[in-house]
Amino acid sequence: MLSTPVRSDPLEPAAHRSGLIDEIGEFWSQFFVQAFSPYRPELHYMRGPGPAWRAKHGRDAVRNAHNS
Repeated sequence: MLSTPVRSDPLEPAAHRSGLIDEIGEFWSQFFVQAFSPYRPELHYMRGPGPAWRAKHGRDAVRNAHNS
């Protein structure tokens, strides 16, 4: 009598189950990386005109823009 390995689903090969588990693990890994990303765009948001804008429009343009 030959002994065969016991599988939970005889129609699905063991290699495919392993690949599925790897895919699920990769999904959750990427999910947590993106869901809890340390990047916070509000910390990098530039408020107001920068030096290039001032060079093009002049320093007085900043005061005129706020007064109008």
